[in-house]
Formats: sequence, C-alpha cells, structure tokens
Amino acid sequence: MRVASPSPPALPSPRHEPHSARFVLGAIMLVSAMLGLAAAYGISSLVHHRGTASADEPQLSRTLVGKEFHIPRSWFRADEQASPSFAAEIDLKLMLPLGKAGALRPVEVTLLPLSQAKPSAALLDGVYLHQFMPNELTGPPGLIGKPLFGTEGFEDETVWYDALSPSPFVAKCMSAPAIGGTARCLRTVALPGGIAAVYGFDEELLGNWRAFDPAVDAALRRIGAR
Repeated sequence: MRVASPSPPALPSPRHEPHSARFVLGAIMLVSAMLGLAAAYGISSLVHHRGTASADEPQLSRTLVGKEFHIPRSWFRADEQASPSFAAEIDLKLMLPLGKAGALRPVEVTLLPLSQAKPSAALLDGVYLHQFMPNELTGPPGLIGKPLFGTEGFEDETVWYDALSPSPFVAKCMSAPAIGGTARCLRTVALPGGIAAVYGFDEELLGNWRAFDPAVDAALRRIGAR
C-alpha cells in the first residue's frame, strides 16, 4: 500500500500593515521640515518688511556726531544716502507694527545732532503750553489733545500728550492739507551720545502710542543708536 507523503506546511500569508513605524516617522519628519521651511520664509519676509533687516542684507556705515552706525541698506529713505560717509543727518524709514491690530505702518526717522533739535517733552512746558487753546479734543485713550493758537506758525496744529507721566509721550500733529488727506505728526526724542531722533508718522499711529517708543527703540538698538 502506498503511503501518501505528507504535504508541506502552509506558509503564513503576508501581513499588509497600513503603515510601518519607519514610514510614519519619515512622514512626520518630512511634514516638520516643510512646515519649518514655510515658517522660516514667512518670518524672513516679515523681518524684512518690519525694517529690521535680514541676516544677509548689506550693512552700511555712517558716522554722525563722532559715532559710527551700521545700518541696513533698505532702511535709508533715499538712495543717495545709502553710501558710507560722514553725515550731517541720517534719514531712515522703518516699517513697524503700530497700525490697527498690529498692521505694519511707516515711521520716518531722522537722526541729527541734539544741538539742532529740542525734545518734544521739553517743548510741552516751554512752548506748547503757552499756545494751548482752551478747548480739548477727544482722541486716543490716555492722551490729551490740545489745539494750538495759529500764532508762531502753529496754525491747524494739535499737541497730543500723556499728562500722567513724568517723561510724557508728546507729539505735534498737523491737519491734512486737503480733504481726504492724512494728518501727520512729529515727535522728537533725545538719544544717547548727543543725538536726537525726529519721528514723522501718520496720525492714526497715535492709537498705539504706548507701543510707539518700544517699537522704534528696538529698531534703533539694532544700529547702536539706543
């Protein structure tokens, strides 16, 4: 009698896992890398527009009142100023998050010898106070608005100031020259080393006045002016 040889044992069917651990880890690393690249691009773009300069932007040297500043080329307000030399004044333009909801807005900055400018806080008591009209304007919370008499060249101008601070925020604003135009403001502060900074900006930035000096100071610190 023939004995049938035993059949070979059946091999286990291959397992089909939806994802191996190595695949999942690789996918996570790929997504992380893509998100990091996108974030880096966005931050780089934001830094450039804020006027704080990207790492590879050329830095130009300017000397004012015997002090050397290293300034990103894109900060200069005029191309003819963007050349290394001694300067009587330095005209810059910064994009800072001082608009509504932190929107970027331009602030023009002129650096010049302190002997040629008087800080706005000093002008408040020495000049503006004697030109105040009796009425008071409603404006940004925390600031008092006093229109000036149209003498001494102050026609259509208003001084906004913080009355509660020993070192007050003070800005003088001029009405828009035409209907639909933008009112402009000036603010002058003293910086270390015998330098003054004159800030020119749209009146809408007064709504964020508490953040104004910290935002500008952060930019000036980058070039050694603070």
